[in-house]
Amino acid sequence: MLAVFLVFVAPLIARAALYAADDGPRSWRDADWSSTGLLPTASHDKPARVIVFTGKAGAWKGIFAVHSWIVLKPANADAWTRYDVVGWGNPVRVNGWPADGRWYGNTPVAIADISGPDAQTLIPRIEAAIEAYRFNRAGDYRVWPGPNSNSFTAAVLRAVPELGVMLPPNAVGRDFRDRIYAGRTDSGTGVEFNLRGLAAFKLGWVEGVEVDLLGLVAGLDLRHPGIKLPGFGRIGISPPIATALAK
Repeated sequence: MLAVFLVFVAPLIARAALYAADDGPRSWRDADWSSTGLLPTASHDKPARVIVFTGKAGAWKGIFAVHSWIVLKPANADAWTRYDVVGWGNPVRVNGWPADGRWYGNTPVAIADISGPDAQTLIPRIEAAIEAYRFNRAGDYRVWPGPNSNSFTAAVLRAVPELGVMLPPNAVGRDFRDRIYAGRTDSGTGVEFNLRGLAAFKLGWVEGVEVDLLGLVAGLDLRHPGIKLPGFGRIGISPPIATALAK
């Protein structure tokens, strides 16, 4: 019990204290959702491109989690296309916000940014995975344990494991599965045992060592040394943005 408290509960208490001291927006009405200018105008960026963004979640959810979304553009396209899942109405939203928009006033972080022929190859598979996403009807969304916004992005990344990238450990809902699962990790570089996202264990080169308890993840990053703590995500050597297919 002491170990559970130190590893899973204490970090959340610390994150809650930081949240209480933060003067960030508490309501979506008060938040800035505008473009950050991280992306150029689509017509000025000719190659195909696929980007996975995360941004700190809003209000009390910011204590625990980040939100994630996917942006893509075929070669020579005139516009970016952004895909999110949200908790009201039909979950899957297309271009609900600027492609590089702030999330609850927070500047997003790219965890993958693939361009050129690699991106052009991936886009049809990503679009097929989005089209096939099962939890796409009103009422399907659940904040916890999922399916939520991170469950959606994780499902798409699962369809393109050669990216060699995964959502950060504080992307609550990324480990949601609608059944008990035992097999290879999403990246194909390790093994996973998962009890419908309520508890999970992973050991892999991309995933590192992870223990998921009620959606809270603790563990070690082996590939880019660091620790994983609930609420804080990952602390350590910053992993590079995935810019090409993992070899």
